[in-house]
Amino acid sequence: MTIPAFGLGTFRLKGQVVIDSVKNALDLGYRAVDTAQIYENEADVGQAIAESGVARDKLFITSKIWVSHFAGDQMIPSLQDSLKKLRTDHLDLTLIHWPSPKSAVPVAEFMGALLEAKKLGLTKQIGVSNFTIALMKEAIAAVGAEHIATNQIELHPYLQNRKLVEFAQSQGIHITSYMTLAYGEVLNDPVIIEIAKRHAATAAQVTLAWAMQLGYSVIPSSTKRANLESNLKACELTLTEDDMAQIAALDRGHRLTNPQSVAPQWD
Repeated sequence: MTIPAFGLGTFRLKGQVVIDSVKNALDLGYRAVDTAQIYENEADVGQAIAESGVARDKLFITSKIWVSHFAGDQMIPSLQDSLKKLRTDHLDLTLIHWPSPKSAVPVAEFMGALLEAKKLGLTKQIGVSNFTIALMKEAIAAVGAEHIATNQIELHPYLQNRKLVEFAQSQGIHITSYMTLAYGEVLNDPVIIEIAKRHAATAAQVTLAWAMQLGYSVIPSSTKRANLESNLKACELTLTEDDMAQIAALDRGHRLTNPQSVAPQWD
């Protein structure tokens, strides 16, 4: 089962704001939705999906296990709680959200528990998020690369994470890019703006198309229906080799997400 190239992110959205965002997105044709336990919006996302009328088997729902639920006896109950909130009997993809702080819970323990959840039918696929190459190697040793569907990482024109991407792809592990628009910074980038002009597109469409053209999945979010609709059009945009090379040259290791409580030693 492949991970959709394009989906809806819900980070930092709660209450009626996230309900409206998800319902608008599904109405526009989005079929993949990404949430997480720590976002505290799973119940809202579940409500929006229920009210949308879109059949469950047409959707791809992803959530992420928070670090406080990593211990072997807590993982599955926490996932079951997420399922109740999301009003579904399974997820399509369940991720480990961040590495265990100070390795309090061994990678083998939480990956083993997540694999057990997959075997129980609580999730169709499992994966990781914010994992370095070293941590990915531990996860692979624990459950096998064939059971790790993706590594969801911060990846945008200013932080292209090439070494990690190369390793993941060598193991057959898909890359999901979050924060693809770099918190909106790319929208004012003169190189991307110029490419957008040539294609009669927006800077956001160009950046999302760039990531998808590299084979990554993207999960942009928006509270505005017009932006949700516009972002979706990135799926129809094809960039030239020169466009791709110009965006590749923007990489400068500019990391935006680095929470000290959970962030690993980055590659």
